[in-house]
Amino acid sequence: MKILIIEWSSCARDDVEDAFVQEGHSLVRAPFSIEGKTYDDLPEIERQFAALLAGEAPDFVFTVNYYPAISNLCNKYGIRYVSWIYDSPYRRLFSQSVVNPCNVIYVFDKQLYLECHNAGISTVHYLPLASNVERVDAVTANAPGAGSYKQDVSFVGSLYLENGSAFIQMKEALPEYAKGYLDALVASQMKIQGYNFIEEVLGPVIEDMSKAYPLVREPGGIESREYYYSQYVINEWITAIDRIDLLESIAQNRKVDLFTQCKEYTSPNIMNHGIVDYYTEMPVIFSQSRINLNITRRGIQSGIPLRAIDIMGSGGFLLSNFQADFLDYFVPGEDFVYYDSKKDLLRKVDYYLSHEAERQAIAKNGHDKVAAAHTYRHRVREMLDGLC
Repeated sequence: MKILIIEWSSCARDDVEDAFVQEGHSLVRAPFSIEGKTYDDLPEIERQFAALLAGEAPDFVFTVNYYPAISNLCNKYGIRYVSWIYDSPYRRLFSQSVVNPCNVIYVFDKQLYLECHNAGISTVHYLPLASNVERVDAVTANAPGAGSYKQDVSFVGSLYLENGSAFIQMKEALPEYAKGYLDALVASQMKIQGYNFIEEVLGPVIEDMSKAYPLVREPGGIESREYYYSQYVINEWITAIDRIDLLESIAQNRKVDLFTQCKEYTSPNIMNHGIVDYYTEMPVIFSQSRINLNITRRGIQSGIPLRAIDIMGSGGFLLSNFQADFLDYFVPGEDFVYYDSKKDLLRKVDYYLSHEAERQAIAKNGHDKVAAAHTYRHRVREMLDGLC
């Protein structure tokens, strides 16, 4: 097949493109991106898009993540649009364009897929994320100090404090009752893993929140106010608290290595190394850490985050919070380990740091299982089978 790929900077793009090529397909890489563009730019984007379709005659258009503007253009010109969303939550999924018949949209969270399915949205499908094991094996094998460990406990990911907290900005403008109400919600949700209730209970303060921190929708956006404030303001803040609390709790007895965009964050016994390159540095960190943490963003309901798949694909030992989709593909205690509370996390950190052979065996099992069934080539085949 000939595939027109609309390119933008994303973690998974190069690996997906390589998989398409390795599976025997030809790629046309579009010389434009909608990232950084506004809807005033759409006429020029459409002109370029139409010229590409006429000149190349691709079988379908593909993007990593979903873009309503691209969907509307594909619908207008009668060509299939395939997208694979690796971010969650993802606002653009709440768009009038999602039901365009040209769409084949893949999400990695099974519970999100089921919600779309139950709502009668037939254009959204389930496809777990993947790892380019062949690439990361080469990176880790050729890295300085390959086969050795440089970190005991590592976390690679955002603290959601890089550009200031939207929750704090909003809260400063709220009346006292709304502040107290949200503080109580945050405290309650922090105690619960596996179920997020924030969106369901914002009614009493939603008007105050809308005034304090106005919601701006993209054209065609249909996300509710409750969805926006729960996912992009409150759950983001809860995730920040959650990650910092767990990392600092571990750091009371163990050294923690943190790799994050938030350069300003400091804490005793936590070494903040700053951001790392996804392709060249991250696999090395995963393979050279005795324990790699996955602390899933609140709002991902059941899905396996990309970080978790990348850790296993790099041959790293994964210690994660529980996500239901793991159980469809991996065996706890055999391919990875999960914790169900802070106390459980601390106990398992101590246990696996002192049980080297068991930890290494689990890491190898996870790597081998990802290599056998969860690479980008596997996912590309599943994706294209779904188009038939």
